[in-house]
Amino acid sequence: MSRVRRIRAAFVAALLAFTRRKTAVFFTFFFPILIILIFGALVQTQPTGGGLFARPPAYYIPGYLGVVVVFTPLSRVGSTIARHRDGNRFEKLATTPLRRWEWLLAHTLVNVAIIGLAALLLFALVLLVTGASVIVGPGLLALAPLVVAGVALFCGLGSIIGRVADSQDGVIAASNAVAFPVWVLSETFVPPGMLPAWFRSVTTLSPLTYFSRGVRAATSGADPTVALLVLAAVALAFFVAGALAVPNTE
Repeated sequence: MSRVRRIRAAFVAALLAFTRRKTAVFFTFFFPILIILIFGALVQTQPTGGGLFARPPAYYIPGYLGVVVVFTPLSRVGSTIARHRDGNRFEKLATTPLRRWEWLLAHTLVNVAIIGLAALLLFALVLLVTGASVIVGPGLLALAPLVVAGVALFCGLGSIIGRVADSQDGVIAASNAVAFPVWVLSETFVPPGMLPAWFRSVTTLSPLTYFSRGVRAATSGADPTVALLVLAAVALAFFVAGALAVPNTE
């Protein structure tokens, strides 16, 4: 079996496994919609007021998209590795030509496809519900590679968490402990000016910060190239680390 066929077979198996899990589908598509409806339609922004939602609606687009870019890959890839370890599936995979990086690539492609669709729907919903205005131009096309790079990055990190955690419950706990502060504090919902001065340098270490900057630049007509390049480089590093973390046998 050629490499392409191996990856395709693993891709189809992972896609079917995802669609069979109703909880995963709910949290990927409907949970972010609830967040948009709560914060975007009910709470709304107060550009002339103050507090957490004092910026224009478009400022929070990276936060809404970041829900699926961060949470879904971390929990899905991590829990899949933990579940495979519990079922001794990696011992069976070790007898096949499928390599570890091919296995992770197939699962990353599944997440890219599903999260890409979810991000597109969320983007349209944000524009419809919150009244956010974006600059339509070539820069808007950068949203696609930004989402791809972000998903690949957190798939790699999810693989590392799945290797380190000792159970599926441990993966979920670790994923949430990592995902929530990263999602909230990476220039998404909390503007840097509201954070202590000493903590602002910490946000620059978060890869999601560059996703936020890239999305914000792409939707405002600015150049997202620098943010995209940084995010892509970090995503490649995490993917390689995640591929090495995929167990050979358990």
